[in-house]
Amino acid sequence: MANSHLHFHLLFLFLSFLFSPAISRHISPKTTNTAATSLFDVSTSLSRTELLLSHSHQQQQQQQQQSVSVVENKNVTNVLSLRLHSRDLFPSTAPPPKDYTSLTLSRLARDSARVAAISARVALALSGIKNSDLEPQQTHKHETAAEEEPIEGPIASGSSQGSGEYFSRVGVGSPARQLDLVLDTGSDVSWVQCQPCADCYQQSDPIYDPSASSTYSRLDCASAACASLDVSACGARATCLYQVSYGDGSYTVGDFATETVTLGGRPLPNVAFGCGHDNEGLFVGAAGLLGLGGGALSFPSQISARSFSYCLVDRDSPSTSTLDLHLDLDGESASSGDAVSTSLIRNRGVDTFYYVGLTGIAVGGRVLPIPGSAFEMDAAGGGGVIVDSGTAITRLRRDAYDALRDAFVGATGDLARAAAPGVALFDTCYDLSSRRSVEVPTVGLMFGEEELRLPAKNYLIPVDSAGTFCLAFAPASSSSSGLSIIGNVQQQGTRVTFDIKNSMVGFEADKC
Repeated sequence: MANSHLHFHLLFLFLSFLFSPAISRHISPKTTNTAATSLFDVSTSLSRTELLLSHSHQQQQQQQQQSVSVVENKNVTNVLSLRLHSRDLFPSTAPPPKDYTSLTLSRLARDSARVAAISARVALALSGIKNSDLEPQQTHKHETAAEEEPIEGPIASGSSQGSGEYFSRVGVGSPARQLDLVLDTGSDVSWVQCQPCADCYQQSDPIYDPSASSTYSRLDCASAACASLDVSACGARATCLYQVSYGDGSYTVGDFATETVTLGGRPLPNVAFGCGHDNEGLFVGAAGLLGLGGGALSFPSQISARSFSYCLVDRDSPSTSTLDLHLDLDGESASSGDAVSTSLIRNRGVDTFYYVGLTGIAVGGRVLPIPGSAFEMDAAGGGGVIVDSGTAITRLRRDAYDALRDAFVGATGDLARAAAPGVALFDTCYDLSSRRSVEVPTVGLMFGEEELRLPAKNYLIPVDSAGTFCLAFAPASSSSSGLSIIGNVQQQGTRVTFDIKNSMVGFEADKC
C-alpha cells in the first residue's frame, strides 16, 4: 500500500513538472522541413545593380527584346507563350536613373501607388458601391478627338508614374502590329494607345491606328462587354466608351472595341479591349496593358484559358522568361506535382484579384505564432491575401509583419544594421558591404502543410550599390481593409500557375 502511495506521489510530481507554465513556455514551436539558414550571395546581387545601370546593358536588352519577344509552341497546340521582360530593362527615351538609390525610390513610389489603388478598389466593394454608381470623369475631350478629326495632343512621358512591372510583345490588329504591353494580374481591361490621340504619353512603338486594321470594330453601348465595364458611357454614335483609373492620377479613356490579338503566330479574334485616345502617365513607353485578372473582361477569361502561368525573373537581371496560357482543351495540367498548391479563393465583391490560402510564415525553419485570422478573408470580403504581379513588395497585416520582422532580426544579431535614408517603407536593413556572402535565416510562406521556401534574394534586396540590403516585406497600411499582398519580389524565379478551371494556384520554385 505504501508503495502505491509512493508511485502515485511520484507520478503526480512528474505530471506537475511536465505541464508547469515554466516548462510549457519552452516547448518548441512547429517546425518545417526547411533548413534554418540559407546562403545569400551578396556580391552577385551588387553586381546586378551595376549591370542594370550600364548603357551597354540597355543596348543588349533592346537587341534581346527584338529577337525573342514571342515564343512559339509548335508542338503544344493548346499553349500560347509570350516572352516576359522586366520594366526596368525596357528601352526608354526617359533619362536613366543617376544611381541605384534613385531607381529604388522610383520603384517604391510606383509600388505605394499600386497598393493604394488595390486597397481603394477593395474598400469601394466593401462599402457597397456598385459599378453603376461610377461615371467617367472625362469623355468630352476623347469624343472630340475620336469622332471629329485627328488631333495630335501633347506627348507626356510615362517614366514618373504608373504601375506594371513586366511586359511582353503582343500582336494587335489585322495585319498584326507588334506592341509592347504591360502584363497585369490586377487588371481586367486590356487596352492600347490609339490614333487619333487627344493626349498620349510617349511609347517605344508607333501608336496603333485602328483604321489600318480590317478586324477592328467598336462595341455598341448595349453590348454585354460594355455592361461589364466598371466605368462606361455612351458615345454620340451609341458606341461604348470606357475609362480605367489606376489610383495614382493615371487613367485611360477611349472606345471599347473588339480586335484580333495574335500570340505566337496564332490569331485570336474578337477580343474586347480599350482603344485609348486619352492616356495619362502610364507604363514607361509600353503601348498599353494586357489584363490578366479574374474578371469576365480579362484576357484569359475572353479566350477561355483553363489556366495560365508566369515566371517573373529578377528585376535586375537580363534574363527573360515566359507567360503561358493554356487554352480550354484537353491536355496536361500546367502545374507539376512538385508545385506548392493552394486554393484559389474568390472575393464576391471584387472578382479581379486572385486570393490564396496563405496560412502562416516560417522563419529559420519555425512557423511563427501568427493567428490564422491574419490571413483570412472575412464574411464581408475584407482581409485575405492576393497574389499580384504588379505589386513589388509583399504587404502583410501589421501583426503578421511584426512577427516576421522580430523573428528575422532575432536570428541576424551578428549582422551590422544600417539605415536606408529616404527609404521609409523598410525598417529592417543591413550593411553587407564587407561581405561576399552571408548566412541568413530562411523565410517560407505556408499554405496548409506545404511551405514555399523563398530564396534569400527574394527577401533581402539592395537599396543602393554600396551594400545596404533591406528585408523586403512591409506592413499593410491602416486603410488596406486588412488586405495582404504577395508581391513580385517574393515571386521572382517561381512559376506561378493560376488554374482557373480547378480553382487552384501553384508555386514551383526554379521553373523559369
